[in-house]
Amino acid sequence: MRRMAKRNRLATLVLVVPVLWAGAQAQETGAEQCGMAVVSRLVGGNQKVCDSKVVQEMAKRGRAFEQNQLGIASVLAIGPDYSEKDALQWFEQAAQKGYAPAQVNLGVMYANGWGTPPNYGAALRWFRAAAEQGFGRAYYNLGILFLQGRGVKQDNAEALRWFEKGAAANDSDAQTNLGYMYDQGLGCSRSLGVALSWYRKAAEAGNPLGENNLADLYLRGEGVRRDDAEAFRWFQKAAAQGHTGARIKLGYMYAEGLGTRKDPETAYAWIVSASLAGDQRGRALLPKLEAVLDAQRISVARQRAHALASGKGQQLSARAFAQ
Repeated sequence: MRRMAKRNRLATLVLVVPVLWAGAQAQETGAEQCGMAVVSRLVGGNQKVCDSKVVQEMAKRGRAFEQNQLGIASVLAIGPDYSEKDALQWFEQAAQKGYAPAQVNLGVMYANGWGTPPNYGAALRWFRAAAEQGFGRAYYNLGILFLQGRGVKQDNAEALRWFEKGAAANDSDAQTNLGYMYDQGLGCSRSLGVALSWYRKAAEAGNPLGENNLADLYLRGEGVRRDDAEAFRWFQKAAAQGHTGARIKLGYMYAEGLGTRKDPETAYAWIVSASLAGDQRGRALLPKLEAVLDAQRISVARQRAHALASGKGQQLSARAFAQ
């Protein structure tokens, strides 16, 4: 089986990390905050959980935390009464109060054109407002805008600067992208050793892209001595969180017996699970696996793939939001 081609290892523009930031200028303390059960379950919040009607009441009374909660529920379209336009309105109300997570969420809505026509000027303004409060995800998203030249002149050095600020603020996506900048030599001198250190920091924080990128360096022996067992371990962690690139690489390792015993059925299941999630890059690996699996084992593998594809989807869809 041919060696896997190198893949893009960059995180893209996302909403805020799924944790409450204590520095935001919310009007209520942690004990007084009241989160929606479905949102709290998805993003792992530890605040008090209330009935959705209670959260709506508190949001209508001007509570920034609850307004941001309703924004998250609305952009995820949880239930028929939620929509992207509702999300935009709730995020804007909380953002106007200086609540940094909502400011970044609102900026991403404008940048992506969710519930509103795309407006990079507005996105930039809200990201900067949150950045002035020292919010790590704001730094990260500013880095994305400069890296991609969205609403600003493309500038790798400026992107690097913002990713550095986000990484220093412990934003694991910023850490991953900072690793990528050093990995590729964008806005800096290329250094696989520095890339490895930032990927590792993000991976140890549980960031799936950081885990995938760290595993990829171990698999290729780039910036570190090749170690198939370590590569397998980190791909496994990222794959368990639903990262499709890691699922394909994990399938490849099972197929080749790298860092683990050969297991074509399990390889098939992981690769097909990525395809079911929309990532078709592993399909070229399937014919050789099908040649050594009988119809029954392929059927079992496909059932496993469907279970894998459905098991983490909801959590991943909400991972980027902040409370």
